[in-house]
Amino acid sequence: MKILGINALNHDAAITLIEDGKILFAAHAERYSGIKNDSNLNKEMFQDMEQYGTPDYVVYFERPWIKKLRQLKAGQYSEVFSLKNLPQHHLDEVMGGKYSIDEYVDHHLSHASSTYFTSPYKESAVVCIDAIGEFDTISIWYAKGNKLEKRWSQTYPHSLGLWYSAMTQRLGLKPQEDEFILMGMAAWGTQDDDLQSIMYNDFFGYHKELDLRMNLHKGCMDYEPSIYPDDGSEQWKFDIAANVQTICEWQIQKVFKKAKELVPETDNMCYSGGVALNCVANSIVVKDQYPNMWILPNPGDAGSSLGCAAYVGEQHIDFDSAFLGYNIKGKYPVKPVLKELLKGNLVGVANGRAEYGPRALGNRSLLADPRGEDIKAQMNTIKNRQEFRPFAPSVLEEHAHEIFDMPTKKSQFMQYVAPCKFPDKYPAICHVDNTSRVQTVSKKDNPGYYKLIKEFYKETGCPMVLNTSLNIKGQPIVNDEKDVKDFTEKYGVKVF
Repeated sequence: MKILGINALNHDAAITLIEDGKILFAAHAERYSGIKNDSNLNKEMFQDMEQYGTPDYVVYFERPWIKKLRQLKAGQYSEVFSLKNLPQHHLDEVMGGKYSIDEYVDHHLSHASSTYFTSPYKESAVVCIDAIGEFDTISIWYAKGNKLEKRWSQTYPHSLGLWYSAMTQRLGLKPQEDEFILMGMAAWGTQDDDLQSIMYNDFFGYHKELDLRMNLHKGCMDYEPSIYPDDGSEQWKFDIAANVQTICEWQIQKVFKKAKELVPETDNMCYSGGVALNCVANSIVVKDQYPNMWILPNPGDAGSSLGCAAYVGEQHIDFDSAFLGYNIKGKYPVKPVLKELLKGNLVGVANGRAEYGPRALGNRSLLADPRGEDIKAQMNTIKNRQEFRPFAPSVLEEHAHEIFDMPTKKSQFMQYVAPCKFPDKYPAICHVDNTSRVQTVSKKDNPGYYKLIKEFYKETGCPMVLNTSLNIKGQPIVNDEKDVKDFTEKYGVKVF
Protein backbone atom coordinates (compact mmCIF):
# COMPACT_ATOMS: atom_id res chain seq x y z
CA MET A 1 0.00 0.00 0.00
CA LYS A 2 1.27 3.46 -0.95
CA ILE A 3 0.84 5.93 1.92
CA LEU A 4 1.10 9.68 1.44
CA GLY A 5 2.05 11.80 4.46
CA ILE A 6 1.35 15.54 4.42
CA ASN A 7 2.56 18.49 6.49
CA ALA A 8 1.16 21.94 5.70
CA LEU A 9 -0.33 25.20 7.02
CA ASN A 10 2.35 25.71 9.65
CA HIS A 11 5.78 26.25 8.11
CA ASP A 12 7.83 24.31 5.57
CA ALA A 13 5.06 22.24 3.99
CA ALA A 14 6.18 18.85 2.69
CA ILE A 15 4.92 15.50 1.43
CA THR A 16 6.29 11.95 1.63
CA LEU A 17 5.17 8.87 -0.28
CA ILE A 18 6.10 5.46 1.18
CA GLU A 19 5.37 1.86 0.26
CA ASP A 20 6.29 -1.32 2.13
CA GLY A 21 9.04 0.29 4.20
CA LYS A 22 10.54 2.26 1.30
CA ILE A 23 10.46 6.01 0.69
CA LEU A 24 9.45 6.60 -2.91
CA PHE A 25 9.44 10.40 -2.84
CA ALA A 26 9.81 13.19 -0.28
CA ALA A 27 10.05 16.91 -0.92
CA HIS A 28 9.55 20.43 0.42
CA ALA A 29 6.94 22.77 -1.05
CA GLU A 30 9.36 25.71 -0.94
CA ARG A 31 11.59 24.11 -3.58
CA TYR A 32 8.71 24.25 -6.08
CA SER A 33 7.13 27.59 -5.15
CA GLY A 34 10.36 29.51 -4.57
CA ILE A 35 8.96 30.82 -1.26
CA LYS A 36 11.29 30.12 1.67
CA ASN A 37 9.63 27.88 4.29
CA ASP A 38 6.39 27.94 2.30
CA SER A 39 3.55 26.70 4.50
CA ASN A 40 1.27 25.95 1.55
CA LEU A 41 1.18 22.89 -0.67
CA ASN A 42 1.46 23.25 -4.43
CA LYS A 43 0.33 21.23 -7.42
CA GLU A 44 3.81 20.94 -8.97
CA MET A 45 5.13 19.00 -5.99
CA PHE A 46 2.25 16.51 -6.20
CA GLN A 47 2.78 16.10 -9.94
CA ASP A 48 6.40 15.24 -9.30
CA MET A 49 5.35 12.74 -6.63
CA GLU A 50 2.89 11.04 -8.99
CA GLN A 51 5.78 9.80 -11.14
CA TYR A 52 6.39 7.34 -8.30
CA GLY A 53 2.79 6.20 -7.89
CA THR A 54 -0.66 7.23 -6.69
CA PRO A 55 -1.33 7.00 -2.93
CA ASP A 56 -3.85 4.53 -1.60
CA TYR A 57 -4.08 6.24 1.78
CA VAL A 58 -3.48 9.86 2.84
CA VAL A 59 -2.34 10.90 6.33
CA TYR A 60 -1.96 14.35 7.92
CA PHE A 61 0.68 15.18 10.53
CA GLU A 62 -1.51 16.68 13.27
CA ARG A 63 -5.10 16.95 14.50
CA PRO A 64 -6.57 20.28 13.34
CA TRP A 65 -9.53 20.47 15.72
CA ILE A 66 -7.35 19.90 18.79
CA LYS A 67 -5.02 22.57 17.43
CA LYS A 68 -7.97 24.96 17.15
CA LEU A 69 -8.79 24.27 20.79
CA ARG A 70 -5.29 25.38 21.75
CA GLN A 71 -5.62 28.46 19.52
CA LEU A 72 -8.87 29.26 21.29
CA LYS A 73 -7.07 29.05 24.63
CA ALA A 74 -4.35 31.33 23.28
CA GLY A 75 -6.89 33.89 22.07
CA GLN A 76 -6.04 33.40 18.38
CA TYR A 77 -9.66 33.82 17.36
CA SER A 78 -8.99 34.58 13.68
CA GLU A 79 -7.29 31.18 13.41
CA VAL A 80 -10.03 29.39 15.34
CA PHE A 81 -12.88 30.59 13.15
CA SER A 82 -11.13 30.31 9.80
CA LEU A 83 -11.96 27.27 7.68
CA LYS A 84 -9.18 28.04 5.21
CA ASN A 85 -6.62 26.62 7.65
CA LEU A 86 -8.31 23.22 7.71
CA PRO A 87 -6.10 20.65 5.93
CA GLN A 88 -8.77 19.11 3.71
CA HIS A 89 -9.94 22.53 2.56
CA HIS A 90 -6.38 23.51 1.65
CA LEU A 91 -5.73 20.19 -0.10
CA ASP A 92 -8.92 20.60 -2.15
CA GLU A 93 -7.87 24.11 -3.18
CA VAL A 94 -4.51 22.82 -4.40
CA MET A 95 -5.55 19.50 -5.93
CA GLY A 96 -9.19 20.10 -6.84
CA GLY A 97 -10.58 17.34 -4.64
CA LYS A 98 -8.26 14.67 -6.03
CA TYR A 99 -7.09 13.47 -2.60
CA SER A 100 -8.97 13.01 0.67
CA ILE A 101 -7.27 12.77 4.05
CA ASP A 102 -7.99 9.35 5.55
CA GLU A 103 -6.33 9.77 8.94
CA TYR A 104 -4.90 12.42 11.25
CA VAL A 105 -1.95 11.63 13.55
CA ASP A 106 -0.94 13.67 16.62
CA HIS A 107 1.82 16.21 15.93
CA HIS A 108 4.34 14.83 18.43
CA LEU A 109 3.48 11.24 17.54
CA SER A 110 4.35 12.14 13.93
CA HIS A 111 7.68 13.58 15.15
CA ALA A 112 8.40 10.49 17.26
CA SER A 113 7.49 8.15 14.40
CA SER A 114 9.64 10.03 11.89
CA THR A 115 12.80 9.46 13.91
CA TYR A 116 12.07 6.01 15.36
CA PHE A 117 10.84 4.29 12.20
CA THR A 118 13.83 5.55 10.20
CA SER A 119 16.35 4.63 12.91
CA PRO A 120 18.59 1.55 13.06
CA TYR A 121 16.97 0.60 16.40
CA LYS A 122 14.16 -1.86 17.15
CA GLU A 123 13.92 -0.51 20.70
CA SER A 124 14.64 3.05 21.77
CA ALA A 125 13.82 6.02 23.91
CA VAL A 126 12.43 8.90 21.86
CA VAL A 127 12.59 12.61 22.64
CA CYS A 128 10.69 15.32 20.74
CA ILE A 129 11.34 19.01 21.40
CA ASP A 130 9.79 21.70 19.23
CA ALA A 131 7.92 24.99 19.44
CA ILE A 132 4.47 23.48 19.68
CA GLY A 133 2.23 20.71 18.39
CA GLU A 134 -1.47 20.70 19.18
CA PHE A 135 -0.60 21.18 22.88
CA ASP A 136 2.65 19.25 23.45
CA THR A 137 5.97 21.11 23.29
CA ILE A 138 8.23 18.34 24.67
CA SER A 139 7.52 14.62 24.81
CA ILE A 140 9.37 11.47 25.89
CA TRP A 141 8.47 8.04 24.46
CA TYR A 142 9.37 4.39 24.69
CA ALA A 143 9.42 2.63 21.33
CA LYS A 144 9.70 -1.09 20.67
CA GLY A 145 8.84 -3.06 17.56
CA ASN A 146 6.16 -1.03 15.81
CA LYS A 147 4.66 0.58 18.94
CA LEU A 148 5.30 3.92 20.64
CA GLU A 149 4.25 4.69 24.21
CA LYS A 150 4.27 8.27 25.47
CA ARG A 151 5.66 8.43 29.00
CA TRP A 152 5.83 12.18 29.64
CA SER A 153 5.02 15.47 27.97
CA GLN A 154 5.08 19.18 28.60
CA THR A 155 2.31 21.30 27.16
CA TYR A 156 1.63 24.80 25.87
CA PRO A 157 2.26 27.55 26.88
CA HIS A 158 5.51 26.22 28.36
CA SER A 159 7.84 25.73 25.40
CA LEU A 160 11.61 25.77 25.08
CA GLY A 161 11.30 25.93 21.29
CA LEU A 162 8.93 28.92 21.37
CA TRP A 163 11.27 30.73 23.75
CA TYR A 164 14.27 30.16 21.47
CA SER A 165 12.25 31.37 18.48
CA ALA A 166 11.06 34.44 20.40
CA MET A 167 14.64 35.31 21.34
CA THR A 168 15.58 34.82 17.69
CA GLN A 169 13.02 37.47 16.81
CA ARG A 170 14.23 39.73 19.64
CA LEU A 171 17.66 39.79 17.98
CA GLY A 172 16.17 41.04 14.72
CA LEU A 173 16.05 37.64 13.02
CA LYS A 174 13.12 35.72 11.54
CA PRO A 175 11.52 33.23 13.95
CA GLN A 176 10.99 29.64 12.75
CA GLU A 177 13.65 30.25 10.12
CA ASP A 178 16.74 31.97 11.54
CA GLU A 179 17.25 30.02 14.77
CA PHE A 180 20.41 28.51 13.31
CA ILE A 181 21.76 32.04 12.85
CA LEU A 182 21.28 32.72 16.58
CA MET A 183 23.16 29.49 17.24
CA GLY A 184 26.02 30.71 15.02
CA MET A 185 26.01 34.17 16.62
CA ALA A 186 26.43 32.58 20.05
CA ALA A 187 30.09 31.74 19.44
CA TRP A 188 30.85 35.45 19.01
CA GLY A 189 29.36 36.36 22.39
CA THR A 190 30.69 36.28 25.93
CA GLN A 191 29.44 33.80 28.52
CA ASP A 192 28.35 35.58 31.67
CA ASP A 193 27.22 33.68 34.80
CA ASP A 194 25.35 36.67 36.22
CA LEU A 195 23.59 37.35 32.92
CA GLN A 196 22.63 33.68 32.61
CA SER A 197 21.20 33.71 36.11
CA ILE A 198 19.15 36.84 35.41
CA MET A 199 17.85 35.47 32.09
CA TYR A 200 17.06 32.09 33.57
CA ASN A 201 15.12 33.60 36.45
CA ASP A 202 13.31 35.95 34.06
CA PHE A 203 12.02 33.18 31.84
CA PHE A 204 12.09 29.89 33.75
CA GLY A 205 10.75 28.92 37.15
CA TYR A 206 12.32 26.40 39.51
CA HIS A 207 9.87 23.55 39.46
CA LYS A 208 10.05 20.04 40.73
CA GLU A 209 10.23 18.26 37.39
CA LEU A 210 12.29 20.07 34.78
CA ASP A 211 12.55 23.82 35.41
CA LEU A 212 11.06 24.26 31.96
CA ARG A 213 7.95 26.25 32.77
CA MET A 214 7.97 29.64 31.09
CA ASN A 215 7.35 32.89 32.93
CA LEU A 216 4.68 34.35 30.65
CA HIS A 217 4.81 37.74 32.37
CA LYS A 218 8.19 38.49 30.86
CA GLY A 219 8.02 39.48 27.18
CA CYS A 220 10.73 38.49 24.70
CA MET A 221 10.07 41.10 22.02
CA ASP A 222 11.45 44.00 24.05
CA TYR A 223 13.58 42.00 26.46
CA GLU A 224 16.51 43.74 28.12
CA PRO A 225 18.22 42.00 31.04
CA SER A 226 18.37 44.36 34.02
CA ILE A 227 22.17 44.11 34.23
CA TYR A 228 22.82 44.33 30.47
CA PRO A 229 20.51 46.81 28.66
CA ASP A 230 20.46 46.94 24.88
CA ASP A 231 23.00 49.48 23.62
CA GLY A 232 22.18 48.89 19.94
CA SER A 233 25.47 47.16 19.20
CA GLU A 234 26.11 43.91 17.39
CA GLN A 235 28.08 42.73 20.42
CA TRP A 236 24.97 43.06 22.62
CA LYS A 237 23.17 40.71 20.24
CA PHE A 238 26.10 38.30 20.23
CA ASP A 239 26.23 38.23 24.04
CA ILE A 240 22.48 37.65 24.38
CA ALA A 241 22.71 34.86 21.76
CA ALA A 242 25.61 33.22 23.61
CA ASN A 243 23.72 33.05 26.88
CA VAL A 244 20.40 32.06 25.28
CA GLN A 245 22.19 29.14 23.61
CA THR A 246 23.79 28.08 26.91
CA ILE A 247 20.46 28.11 28.75
CA CYS A 248 18.89 26.14 25.88
CA GLU A 249 21.65 23.53 26.20
CA TRP A 250 21.00 23.22 29.96
CA GLN A 251 17.32 22.63 29.35
CA ILE A 252 17.87 20.10 26.59
CA GLN A 253 20.24 18.12 28.79
CA LYS A 254 17.58 18.06 31.51
CA VAL A 255 15.09 16.55 29.06
CA PHE A 256 17.49 13.79 28.11
CA LYS A 257 18.30 13.15 31.77
CA LYS A 258 14.59 12.70 32.38
CA ALA A 259 14.40 10.35 29.40
CA LYS A 260 17.02 8.11 31.03
CA GLU A 261 14.89 7.96 34.15
CA LEU A 262 11.60 7.33 32.35
CA VAL A 263 12.89 4.89 29.72
CA PRO A 264 15.41 2.65 31.51
CA GLU A 265 14.83 -0.26 29.12
CA THR A 266 17.32 0.94 26.50
CA ASP A 267 20.39 3.11 25.90
CA ASN A 268 19.30 3.95 22.34
CA MET A 269 17.89 7.38 21.59
CA CYS A 270 15.87 8.77 18.69
CA TYR A 271 15.50 12.55 18.66
CA SER A 272 13.13 14.78 16.67
CA GLY A 273 11.40 18.17 16.54
CA GLY A 274 12.72 21.48 15.30
CA VAL A 275 15.03 21.89 18.31
CA ALA A 276 16.89 18.77 17.09
CA LEU A 277 18.42 21.02 14.41
CA ASN A 278 20.50 22.68 17.15
CA CYS A 279 23.69 20.81 16.28
CA VAL A 280 25.71 22.44 19.09
CA ALA A 281 23.35 21.02 21.71
CA ASN A 282 23.17 17.69 19.82
CA SER A 283 26.92 17.32 20.16
CA ILE A 284 26.73 17.65 23.95
CA VAL A 285 23.94 15.07 24.23
CA VAL A 286 25.59 12.48 21.98
CA LYS A 287 28.92 12.90 23.75
CA ASP A 288 27.74 13.00 27.38
CA GLN A 289 24.35 11.28 27.54
CA TYR A 290 23.33 9.14 24.55
CA PRO A 291 26.19 7.90 22.32
CA ASN A 292 23.66 5.76 20.43
CA MET A 293 21.56 8.62 19.04
CA TRP A 294 19.70 8.80 15.73
CA ILE A 295 18.42 12.08 14.28
CA LEU A 296 16.57 12.14 10.98
CA PRO A 297 18.14 14.74 8.62
CA ASN A 298 14.72 16.41 8.50
CA PRO A 299 13.63 16.48 12.18
CA GLY A 300 11.39 19.55 11.93
CA ASP A 301 7.75 19.66 10.86
CA ALA A 302 8.56 18.85 7.23
CA GLY A 303 9.89 15.49 8.41
CA SER A 304 6.55 14.82 10.08
CA SER A 305 5.09 14.18 6.62
CA LEU A 306 7.26 11.07 6.71
CA GLY A 307 6.46 10.43 10.37
CA CYS A 308 2.69 10.31 10.07
CA ALA A 309 2.93 8.00 7.04
CA ALA A 310 5.40 5.72 8.83
CA TYR A 311 3.16 5.55 11.90
CA VAL A 312 0.24 4.32 9.80
CA GLY A 313 2.53 1.90 7.93
CA GLU A 314 3.65 0.41 11.26
CA GLN A 315 7.03 -0.76 10.00
CA HIS A 316 10.58 0.47 9.91
CA ILE A 317 11.63 2.53 6.91
CA ASP A 318 14.77 1.61 5.02
CA PHE A 319 16.36 5.05 5.37
CA ASP A 320 19.68 4.84 3.57
CA SER A 321 19.63 8.21 1.81
CA ALA A 322 18.31 11.75 2.20
CA PHE A 323 18.17 12.17 -1.59
CA LEU A 324 14.46 11.78 -2.15
CA GLY A 325 13.16 14.81 -4.05
CA TYR A 326 13.26 16.22 -7.57
CA ASN A 327 15.67 14.37 -9.86
CA ILE A 328 18.15 16.21 -12.08
CA LYS A 329 19.29 13.30 -14.22
CA GLY A 330 22.84 12.65 -15.31
CA LYS A 331 26.16 11.33 -14.06
CA TYR A 332 27.60 13.08 -11.02
CA PRO A 333 29.85 15.85 -12.46
CA VAL A 334 33.12 14.87 -10.79
CA LYS A 335 35.55 16.08 -13.47
CA PRO A 336 34.19 19.57 -14.20
CA VAL A 337 33.59 20.33 -10.52
CA LEU A 338 37.09 19.11 -9.59
CA LYS A 339 38.58 21.32 -12.30
CA GLU A 340 36.89 24.42 -10.84
CA LEU A 341 37.90 23.54 -7.27
CA LEU A 342 41.54 23.14 -8.29
CA LYS A 343 41.41 26.59 -9.88
CA GLY A 344 40.29 27.99 -6.52
CA ASN A 345 36.81 28.83 -7.80
CA LEU A 346 33.44 28.50 -6.14
CA VAL A 347 31.39 25.90 -7.98
CA GLY A 348 27.87 24.54 -7.69
CA VAL A 349 26.52 21.00 -7.98
CA ALA A 350 22.90 20.28 -8.89
CA ASN A 351 22.68 16.61 -9.68
CA GLY A 352 20.50 13.64 -8.79
CA ARG A 353 17.61 13.78 -6.37
CA ALA A 354 17.24 16.77 -4.06
CA GLU A 355 17.92 16.51 -0.34
CA TYR A 356 15.04 15.96 2.07
CA GLY A 357 15.83 18.31 4.91
CA PRO A 358 17.22 21.83 5.30
CA ARG A 359 20.88 21.01 4.66
CA ALA A 360 22.60 20.47 1.33
CA LEU A 361 24.54 17.20 1.38
CA GLY A 362 26.24 17.20 -2.02
CA ASN A 363 23.40 17.13 -4.55
CA ARG A 364 22.40 20.82 -4.28
CA SER A 365 25.63 22.29 -2.93
CA LEU A 366 27.93 25.26 -3.43
CA LEU A 367 31.50 24.00 -2.97
CA ALA A 368 34.98 25.46 -2.47
CA ASP A 369 38.50 24.66 -1.28
CA PRO A 370 38.37 24.89 2.55
CA ARG A 371 41.99 26.09 2.75
CA GLY A 372 41.44 29.45 1.02
CA GLU A 373 41.91 32.56 3.15
CA ASP A 374 39.39 34.60 1.14
CA ILE A 375 36.83 31.85 0.52
CA LYS A 376 34.55 32.95 3.37
CA ALA A 377 34.37 36.48 2.01
CA GLN A 378 33.63 35.23 -1.51
CA MET A 379 30.88 32.93 -0.23
CA ASN A 380 29.30 35.65 1.91
CA THR A 381 29.25 38.00 -1.08
CA ILE A 382 27.60 35.43 -3.34
CA LYS A 383 25.10 34.22 -0.72
CA ASN A 384 24.45 37.66 0.83
CA ARG A 385 25.15 36.29 4.32
CA GLN A 386 26.34 37.92 7.53
CA GLU A 387 30.10 37.57 7.94
CA PHE A 388 29.78 35.96 11.38
CA ARG A 389 28.05 32.84 9.99
CA PRO A 390 30.10 29.65 9.53
CA PHE A 391 30.41 27.26 6.59
CA ALA A 392 30.46 23.48 6.86
CA PRO A 393 33.02 20.92 5.68
CA SER A 394 32.23 17.69 3.85
CA VAL A 395 35.03 15.30 4.83
CA LEU A 396 35.77 11.74 3.82
CA GLU A 397 34.45 9.62 6.67
CA GLU A 398 37.73 7.73 7.06
CA HIS A 399 39.63 11.02 7.60
CA ALA A 400 37.15 12.85 9.81
CA HIS A 401 38.79 11.90 13.12
CA GLU A 402 42.21 12.99 11.85
CA ILE A 403 40.99 16.56 11.41
CA PHE A 404 38.17 16.92 13.95
CA ASP A 405 37.53 15.88 17.54
CA MET A 406 34.31 14.16 16.55
CA PRO A 407 31.64 13.59 19.23
CA THR A 408 30.40 10.58 17.26
CA LYS A 409 31.76 8.17 14.66
CA LYS A 410 30.02 9.82 11.75
CA SER A 411 27.80 12.79 10.99
CA GLN A 412 26.49 12.13 7.50
CA PHE A 413 23.64 14.65 7.85
CA MET A 414 25.53 17.62 9.41
CA GLN A 415 23.91 17.12 12.82
CA TYR A 416 26.91 17.70 15.11
CA VAL A 417 29.73 20.19 15.58
CA ALA A 418 33.32 19.26 16.29
CA PRO A 419 36.49 21.22 17.14
CA CYS A 420 38.94 21.36 14.26
CA LYS A 421 42.45 20.23 15.17
CA PHE A 422 44.05 22.43 12.50
CA PRO A 423 42.01 25.66 12.26
CA ASP A 424 44.87 27.62 10.69
CA LYS A 425 45.11 25.05 7.91
CA TYR A 426 41.39 25.13 7.09
CA PRO A 427 40.22 28.71 7.77
CA ALA A 428 37.19 28.61 5.46
CA ILE A 429 35.33 25.93 7.45
CA CYS A 430 36.19 26.96 11.02
CA HIS A 431 33.88 29.11 13.10
CA VAL A 432 35.23 31.79 15.43
CA ASP A 433 35.41 29.15 18.20
CA ASN A 434 37.33 26.78 15.86
CA THR A 435 34.42 24.35 15.55
CA SER A 436 32.78 23.05 12.39
CA ARG A 437 29.39 21.53 11.61
CA VAL A 438 30.81 18.41 10.03
CA GLN A 439 29.33 16.27 7.27
CA THR A 440 31.09 12.93 6.95
CA VAL A 441 30.85 11.36 3.50
CA SER A 442 31.17 7.66 2.69
CA LYS A 443 30.84 5.84 -0.61
CA LYS A 444 27.52 4.44 0.62
CA ASP A 445 26.18 7.90 1.55
CA ASN A 446 26.72 9.45 -1.88
CA PRO A 447 29.02 7.64 -4.37
CA GLY A 448 29.44 10.60 -6.73
CA TYR A 449 30.14 13.15 -4.02
CA TYR A 450 32.51 10.74 -2.29
CA LYS A 451 34.44 10.26 -5.54
CA LEU A 452 34.71 14.03 -6.04
CA ILE A 453 36.19 14.58 -2.57
CA LYS A 454 38.46 11.56 -3.01
CA GLU A 455 39.84 12.98 -6.27
CA PHE A 456 40.29 16.38 -4.64
CA TYR A 457 42.22 14.66 -1.84
CA LYS A 458 44.50 12.90 -4.35
CA GLU A 459 45.30 16.21 -6.02
CA THR A 460 45.70 18.39 -2.92
CA GLY A 461 46.19 16.22 0.16
CA CYS A 462 43.01 17.79 1.59
CA PRO A 463 40.28 15.16 2.24
CA MET A 464 37.38 17.59 2.36
CA VAL A 465 35.62 20.47 0.65
CA LEU A 466 33.62 23.41 1.92
CA ASN A 467 29.93 22.70 1.42
CA THR A 468 27.07 25.17 1.74
CA SER A 469 23.59 25.07 0.28
CA LEU A 470 23.10 26.16 -3.31
CA ASN A 471 20.86 29.10 -2.57
CA ILE A 472 20.88 32.75 -1.67
CA LYS A 473 19.95 34.05 1.78
CA GLY A 474 16.18 34.08 2.15
CA GLN A 475 15.58 31.79 -0.84
CA PRO A 476 15.03 28.02 -1.01
CA ILE A 477 17.74 25.62 -2.14
CA VAL A 478 17.93 25.20 -5.93
CA ASN A 479 15.58 22.44 -7.04
CA ASP A 480 15.39 21.93 -10.81
CA GLU A 481 17.12 22.79 -14.10
CA LYS A 482 15.44 26.20 -14.36
CA ASP A 483 16.66 27.12 -10.88
CA VAL A 484 20.18 26.14 -11.93
CA LYS A 485 20.04 28.35 -15.01
CA ASP A 486 18.70 31.29 -13.03
CA PHE A 487 21.37 30.90 -10.33
CA THR A 488 24.20 30.79 -12.89
CA GLU A 489 22.93 33.78 -14.86
CA LYS A 490 22.34 35.92 -11.78
CA TYR A 491 25.50 35.15 -9.82
CA GLY A 492 28.04 34.06 -12.42
CA VAL A 493 28.86 30.81 -10.62
CA LYS A 494 29.18 27.66 -12.68
CA VAL A 495 26.77 24.92 -11.65
CA PHE A 496 27.12 21.39 -12.98
